[in-house]
Amino acid sequence: MSSILIKNGRIITADSDQHADIYIENETIKTIGINIADKADKEIDAKGMFVFPGGIDPHVHLEMPFMGTSSSDTYETGTRAALFGGTTMVIDFVLQKQGKTLYDALKEWKGRSDNNCVGDYSFHMAVTDFNEVTKNEIKDMIEKEGIVSFKTFMAYKGALMVDDRQMIGLMNEVKKHGGLINVHATNGDMIDFLIDKFHKEGKMSPLFHYLSQPEVTEAEASGRFADMINYTGCPGYIVHLTCEGALNAVRNATRRNQNLFVETCIQYLLLDASLYGNEKSGDFEGAKWVMSPPLREKKDQATLWAGINQGLVNVVATDHCPFTWEQKLLGKNDFAKIPNGHPAIEHRLELLFSEGVNKGKITIHKFVEVACTNPAKIFGMFPRKGTIAVGADADILIFDPNEKHKLSAKTHHMNVDYSAYEGWEITGKVKTVLLRGKVAIENNHCQIDKGFGKFIKRNKVTQTI
Repeated sequence: MSSILIKNGRIITADSDQHADIYIENETIKTIGINIADKADKEIDAKGMFVFPGGIDPHVHLEMPFMGTSSSDTYETGTRAALFGGTTMVIDFVLQKQGKTLYDALKEWKGRSDNNCVGDYSFHMAVTDFNEVTKNEIKDMIEKEGIVSFKTFMAYKGALMVDDRQMIGLMNEVKKHGGLINVHATNGDMIDFLIDKFHKEGKMSPLFHYLSQPEVTEAEASGRFADMINYTGCPGYIVHLTCEGALNAVRNATRRNQNLFVETCIQYLLLDASLYGNEKSGDFEGAKWVMSPPLREKKDQATLWAGINQGLVNVVATDHCPFTWEQKLLGKNDFAKIPNGHPAIEHRLELLFSEGVNKGKITIHKFVEVACTNPAKIFGMFPRKGTIAVGADADILIFDPNEKHKLSAKTHHMNVDYSAYEGWEITGKVKTVLLRGKVAIENNHCQIDKGFGKFIKRNKVTQTI
């Protein structure tokens, strides 16, 4: 039996703030109290530090086949980088291939992830071909595999997109068995039309990736999804919501007492579309921030911060899907061929603390809520994950709120050769990370190996958090 005692820290959860000690035995928290006298195998002095629950990032793409290549972080490098940034648990996406079963897809993804993860992980199942065979797999996915969330795409026409008929069918089946629907809510037909239009006009720079996905494409799809979820009664979750129009669709849904979960991502809170350059420059540098949906405007950032405080935006994730510069160059002559995604898994918590808590945009409790606790509650892991409580997994982050440091590709641990936040100086630094009672990160060194990360089976979901 191994034990750790964390002393003198300021323990902050979504709903509490106390100076206390934490005594850990094996993988779980055994005692929380003042001046715990138990002797432990290892003692950590957290004086002057914040002690948070380990972060949960419910939106990542590791080793994902996409647009003729694969995202550059493996399950090993990606989950290790997450740990360096205080994220102890990620949820990745299994993508069903059209004409194949959900179990075919799960087998393929497990072939890459099993025994390769450093941190804990789970899966969402992305359904791209809903038919009678797929329908009959939903119950087993939830009850046997512990995969309780199913993603649909309203975009990526011809590859991942499903139509509304398939969406309604899937919602009915998922609801029946206690699951939840995640959605990429942008209007694939409108986007397809605009991509074709810009191609015919010879407009090929990264700016036109942004212009081919205007705010209306996201607002319309978010409203349509809200209506379908309302009609079927299935729990729903919009991933990577970016803009005022889309959030207003959610806000309108609350007028009929509808509860719809919303995730945004750290980049949409901090970066804007000016990074794509202008039409005359033809600058390819903007490819670093080509993602779907694209970065938006300053007014959308203000909307998202307000949405967090209003309880309309429940989760801040990353949609981490990194590609090296060489991979991005696949779209050098055509914005539609630039692999979509950017690296963020390592910096989410530090950025959210520095730019959100330190600048007075959110409270420290809201920080924990959207980065740790709500993902655990929404996706069926609470109270095992997402909080600091007796009996919970000892996933703990010891954080120096005052240390300043700069973000750079030279020092990050993600397997990508540029940073979306190169040179940003931020305040607040992850110092020590525990994963299930074992020291994972200490003195800027990873102390656990690939294979330590566990696949976490999740419980059926509810519509409340």
